[in-house]
Amino acid sequence: MVETSTASASETQIHPTAVVEPTVQLGKGVKIGPYCVLSGDVILEDEVHLISHVVIAGNTRIGEKTTIYPFASIGHLPQDLKHKGELSLLKIGKHNVIREYVTMQGGTEGGGLVTTIGDHCFFMASSHVAHDCMLGNNIIMANCATLAGHVQVADYAIIGGLSAIHQFVRIGQHAIIGGMSAVEDDVIPYGSVKGDRANLYGINLIGLKRRGFTRETVESLRSAYKDIFEGALPLKERAEQAVQKYKNEPSVKEVIEFILSPEAKRPICVPKS
Repeated sequence: MVETSTASASETQIHPTAVVEPTVQLGKGVKIGPYCVLSGDVILEDEVHLISHVVIAGNTRIGEKTTIYPFASIGHLPQDLKHKGELSLLKIGKHNVIREYVTMQGGTEGGGLVTTIGDHCFFMASSHVAHDCMLGNNIIMANCATLAGHVQVADYAIIGGLSAIHQFVRIGQHAIIGGMSAVEDDVIPYGSVKGDRANLYGINLIGLKRRGFTRETVESLRSAYKDIFEGALPLKERAEQAVQKYKNEPSVKEVIEFILSPEAKRPICVPKS
């Protein structure tokens, strides 16, 4: 632990009111603001910044240049009655922004004892990442969005404010969840869902355009959406029929593979009947 007053950019800066246990490991240029408390096997990589009043505990790794705002609670015991104190890991990637009152917890034995968060994610105030969740990169969770245990969220997904995601649900890449949605079923890649009990409302067209997807890719996804989600046959049969038609369309193949994945534990979110 390096005590600082007029520290250079490469030195660790710890406010006098902060509590940092000897077990905590700090990288270069870490800044720990007033009244932060760090305990357990915590590792902060280079240039992590804790603004103030941040509490970090347990077996927690936080990647470089991540910023955490006041009153966030990171790495405490999972909110799972089956957890009996076994050592678990919370691994947070690089360049994340974690705003006020965010809560994130490590894994449980039933989920591999690890919760993982990728890089360049933005967690707005009061959002929650529960035990055993697996999050990719460039994800946005708006205010008060919550993930139950074992949820998987792929790259570039956006979860709207006050939304709640059921345990074991998968959220595909580039999907968007409307605000105040209750999501009980898996959301396909590039999908757009909303509702009190969420339904699929099409493809996330605005998100695809903003991220530079070609017009051809967007049109292929729209066409595949009609083929897969409209018709009398069961959903999986329609998806299987689409395999050959869209074999040269990588984005559509991702959707089909997601629907047909043998690892799925929840149904697929579908349009409202």
